[in-house]
Amino acid sequence: MTHAPSTLLLPAPRPAVEPGSTTTPAPRPGRRLLLLGAGTMTVSLALGIGPADAAPTLRRGSRGSSVGRLQRNLADLGYWCGRADGSFGHLTQQAVWALQKAADLKADGVVGPKTHRALDRDTRPRPTIRSGTAFEVDLSEQLLMCISGGRLTYILNTSTGSGKRYYSGGRWKTATTPKGDFSMFRFPSRGWQRAPLGTLYRPGYYDRGWAMHGSTSIPPYPASHGCSRISTAACDHLWDRSWFRKGRRVLIHS
Repeated sequence: MTHAPSTLLLPAPRPAVEPGSTTTPAPRPGRRLLLLGAGTMTVSLALGIGPADAAPTLRRGSRGSSVGRLQRNLADLGYWCGRADGSFGHLTQQAVWALQKAADLKADGVVGPKTHRALDRDTRPRPTIRSGTAFEVDLSEQLLMCISGGRLTYILNTSTGSGKRYYSGGRWKTATTPKGDFSMFRFPSRGWQRAPLGTLYRPGYYDRGWAMHGSTSIPPYPASHGCSRISTAACDHLWDRSWFRKGRRVLIHS
């Protein structure tokens, strides 16, 4: 005996709510439903498992349509991860770290149920800047936010001053990132620049020797000598869109 293929049964559309009615419209499906195939959704509904728990666990090295959808969902919220190519690489990891930190989760780069739920809740940090175009660095969260016209446009993982002691220029110093309200004033190179403490990619200086710049090492915790590190690809992206310019506001706080 043959059986008809199983299908996912969705509820019929609910009628529009009349003015004054106490009926509550059905909620829209969350972002996580978009990461589930019909078969996975059917099984999860049958077992009473929530979408976030049934969604696939993704991590660096994962590939496929679920990764592509994850990338598009991250980008929709402003977590910049480059092109949605279906490959969970360095830039997607950076974006996931940023999301996890904004959601007060462990920044391990693994997209499991808790991270899926954070994405489903449209979790984003709340910048202090509410007008104009500026960079804002939250030292406590290790997040770099790009605000355009008072609206949060991009959210990036950043790594700032580690707080460790280091020796340079004949004396011991502490790796700190100064807090304050600054303006970018110097752009010495459009490529890699050699500096006393290492190499910086397309830096924009905002306070004496402190800059925002691209790097090949941007862990989800403070690790720099004091500058605000971002990925080289994110740095290129911001340069190409004229974010790095003289007089650009940079607010740094904890």
